[in-house]
Amino acid sequence: MNDSILTKLEQLSMRLEEVGAMLSDPAVASDQNKFRELSIEYSQLTPVNEQFSQYLATQEDIEAAEVMLLEEDDEMRAMAKEEISEGKAKLEQLDLALKKALLPKDPNDSRNIIIEIRAGTGGDEASIFSGDLFRMYSRYVEKQKWQIELMSSNIGDHGGFKEVIARISGDNVYAKLKFESGAHRVQRVPETESQGRVHTSACTVAIMAEVENIEEVNINMSDVRVDTFRASGAGGQHVNKTDSAVRVTHIPTGTVVECQDGRSQHKNKAQAMSVLASRILDAQQQVQHKEQASTRKELIGS
Repeated sequence: MNDSILTKLEQLSMRLEEVGAMLSDPAVASDQNKFRELSIEYSQLTPVNEQFSQYLATQEDIEAAEVMLLEEDDEMRAMAKEEISEGKAKLEQLDLALKKALLPKDPNDSRNIIIEIRAGTGGDEASIFSGDLFRMYSRYVEKQKWQIELMSSNIGDHGGFKEVIARISGDNVYAKLKFESGAHRVQRVPETESQGRVHTSACTVAIMAEVENIEEVNINMSDVRVDTFRASGAGGQHVNKTDSAVRVTHIPTGTVVECQDGRSQHKNKAQAMSVLASRILDAQQQVQHKEQASTRKELIGS
């Protein structure tokens, strides 16, 4: 490992101590936003520091074993050779892990997400498949000890969902799920198929970093139309007898979001605005990524 990487790791170790001290400061603890920001940084620095400590300890073990090679006892020298061999193998693994940890991070990696699953081609079977996907992600959320909150759903005629939107919160949710975006398909005999024929069904999954503060995205509220309507589907008498469902439309982009699973119009509107902001941010970032890729291609010619 070169000196520049070692220096960077030492700086991160010092920063961890500094952040730990700041988190113990009552003034910081009273500022929820600052405390949360520092807590996230502390949780990100801790595993890197632990690996660095293991790296330094392994180096010391190898150096101690190399001294043992000078012993006259054959058994001691054999033990030392074995320890050196094992130590160097461990050192290589830690070296690679630390270099990966120092790679630039996606600024959205620590964010919560909005997940949208929509049935595509395949009719009722596609809706059933979207329900299967939603259950799969829900179980993964439980395994990761995250939280999932249903925001909006449109139930299929034979089960599953024509569309379902949910919020998933926890540690590094976006980092672990961001590559799930895209088309998913399945080939199987549907439950609704009486002749045993194999059908191909598809669903689309969209993973978007949640916008914690709508002000992060420049949305002019005069460009947003808010409509209320009576919710449909399950939800009890309250949901079906009041105009609690909300539809928000961002007129410049034509983006439409509906939320009706909450019991109150206020909650549904807040959730719809959160999804809208996340969609707009996601679209903006995709444009930026395409522009960066285009510029890179022009510069390097491939």
